[in-house]
Amino acid sequence: MNATPQPLTLHEDRLFPSDPTQREIARRLYAQVAHLPIVSPHGHTDPAWFAGNAAFANATELLLVPDHYVFRMLHSQGIALDALGITRRDGSRANVDPRAAWRLFAENFHLFRGTPSSMWLNHVFHDVFGLRTKLDAGTADDYYDRITAALQTPQFLPRALFERFNIEVIATTESPLDPLEHHATIRDSGWNGRVITAYRPDPVVDPEHEEFAASLERFGEITGEDVHSWDGYLRAHRQRRAFFASMGATSTDHGHPTAATANLSTDESRRLFDKVVRGAASATEAELFRAQILTEMAAMSLDDGLVLQIHPGCFRNHNAGLFERHGRDKGADIPLRTEYVHALKPMLDRFGNDPRLTVILFTLDESTYSRELGPLAGHYPSLFLGPAWWFHDAPEGMWRFREQTLSTAGFYNTIGFNDDTRAFLSIPARHDVARRIDCAFLAKLVAEHRMDEDEAMEVATDLAYRLPKQAYRL
Repeated sequence: MNATPQPLTLHEDRLFPSDPTQREIARRLYAQVAHLPIVSPHGHTDPAWFAGNAAFANATELLLVPDHYVFRMLHSQGIALDALGITRRDGSRANVDPRAAWRLFAENFHLFRGTPSSMWLNHVFHDVFGLRTKLDAGTADDYYDRITAALQTPQFLPRALFERFNIEVIATTESPLDPLEHHATIRDSGWNGRVITAYRPDPVVDPEHEEFAASLERFGEITGEDVHSWDGYLRAHRQRRAFFASMGATSTDHGHPTAATANLSTDESRRLFDKVVRGAASATEAELFRAQILTEMAAMSLDDGLVLQIHPGCFRNHNAGLFERHGRDKGADIPLRTEYVHALKPMLDRFGNDPRLTVILFTLDESTYSRELGPLAGHYPSLFLGPAWWFHDAPEGMWRFREQTLSTAGFYNTIGFNDDTRAFLSIPARHDVARRIDCAFLAKLVAEHRMDEDEAMEVATDLAYRLPKQAYRL
């Protein structure tokens, strides 16, 4: 590590083309979109932050503990999550001084060189906290002290940061079992910040979820429906969806292992559901049940107008030992090969041609961009492509997404950008990266005389602002 602190700077041309002609075009495009409001229609920030508007505790609790992008890299280098103060599965934590955890992070910050995490974090350090030296072992305490002190001031309270970041709307993601009390508090507080929810029913639609049986019981208690009957179960979903919509939801979200859909008859669905609630469903039948649920959710969307998001193709909690100790969402999720053409056909046979339905598809399998997803979205009126997601939410991944879907889906069968993050302070950085990459991509098209610059200006604005609002019915 360097003994003398090194300067931290953000180059004004970062992520722009090295070709001077394209770079000049990218600069002009970016100038039009850089300061547009942020529309964050899908993510995982905690609504309690905005409801209580309490000060964040310290640098570690805000920037390290919630960020699985960060601690998965540290874990890959043999650093125990307990040493970072990461919550265990039972809700407890190792007795770790947050300053000591921050020092450990700072000593290993070099691991993130060139990664999206480094780019996002340096943006936060520079633009949000005004730090001008790089984070390393020598600056760790100065960082910790300055960030923690800033967090105790009014300018760094959650609502103040929301307004400072120019966020027009942000969506959180909650289970059907959530009472949405924080959203009610926000709504009743008189604050003008728009924080809405999204309906994520995974715990009550996935028979292989470790909490499925208990969640189903709670689902019935909340709704008053007989959720052990197929008809009552569907009524319970409709009831909770209506409640979520009343609290601002405009979308549902489904994190299934695959993109499989099904089109079973009512009698077939009832027989399958009976096996599911008895705990007698095989792995194949559990997959069929999830597939049928996606089609049922599409049908409900035609009634209540909620946008259907599908986030498939992830082997979640791959590290069994880590899952046993620390639980879900601890950086051990791994992308899978995912098939869409056959998987989506049952649902598309019923609803694919209905423009009243909006289905937003995501993938962790980039090989499907040009072969499957682009052609599907470029044909079916109900289908749109979500942006490069999760492991591919990076400059290279964003570029590959545009490059491989443009010829079949164009720009207008995509939905712009959503940050899909629980790292609140990184939201401006993530949107800035997306806007810069889109401007760089458009600049190349203009320089190659495939698009006029005035058209590129309009597309850049649409991708940064109009398309996400339109797609998510905001």
